[in-house]
Amino acid sequence: QVQLVESGGGLVQAGDSLTLSCEASGRTFSNNAMGWFRQAPGKEREFVAAVSWSGAIPFYADSVKGRFTISRDNAKNTVYLQMNSLKAEDTAVYYCAADTRFSTAHAMGHMTGPLEYWGQGTQVTVSS
Repeated sequence: QVQLVESGGGLVQAGDSLTLSCEASGRTFSNNAMGWFRQAPGKEREFVAAVSWSGAIPFYADSVKGRFTISRDNAKNTVYLQMNSLKAEDTAVYYCAADTRFSTAHAMGHMTGPLEYWGQGTQVTVSS
């Protein structure tokens, strides 16, 4: 059974930093892109960031570019999201995602249909 388990969410103040982690189990995604999405109350889930299978090429939503950094450790089957200069509008449930159809971050970021694997989500709340 494939599982993606996120951790690292919490309550922070605007301007603070937070790092999310997502550990995959049940299969390896070392040949596939992995990414992060988020869903704020009353809004649709949106793409945040993705990273290529090697970890060398990231792709970001414009809203987080320059503030968030995605990385991965394939030996640990884990993807990370370093979030700096957090804003109140970053408040959302953050979901980790993986899909065996994609090896590039760009492809995952432009995917319009459902992805194969999702984590349960971790809440990030930024107070202003």
